[in-house]
Amino acid sequence: MMPSRESVSDKILSQKVQRGLKWEQIAEVLEQSPVWTAAALSGQCYLSPEDCAKISQLFELTEEECKVLQTYPYRGSLGETVPTDPFVYRFFEIMQVYGIAMKEVTQEEFGDGIMSAIDFTIDIDRVPDPKGDRVKITYNGKFLPYRKF
Repeated sequence: MMPSRESVSDKILSQKVQRGLKWEQIAEVLEQSPVWTAAALSGQCYLSPEDCAKISQLFELTEEECKVLQTYPYRGSLGETVPTDPFVYRFFEIMQVYGIAMKEVTQEEFGDGIMSAIDFTIDIDRVPDPKGDRVKITYNGKFLPYRKF
């Protein structure tokens, strides 16, 4: 029986923690960004056969586990409420696919906490591109560590 995507991701995340690996280190192996890597290995993106070969030894993946990672995932792991405005929906989609990975990478860098939405700025820039201008959105929020009490 084929393993589930969730069980393969659980195995990878468990080994990541046990071995003290950072997403940036794993991303270097895949030659991808840390956020994409975290999303992919958390089950939100699929891996090419070449990508799977690159990380197979790192995480002791079986051939069946690699096949699971090469299938197209059912993306999204947040809530069921979906915005209807197309522009707003794209942010919902981004958070569904990359939100957990962004959290993982941020907390590796800063520790256990959140980004403030109060002490926070957003910059939107137009980036000229011959294939059509692009939108560059920068979130800039103060990091707020969780405290013990």
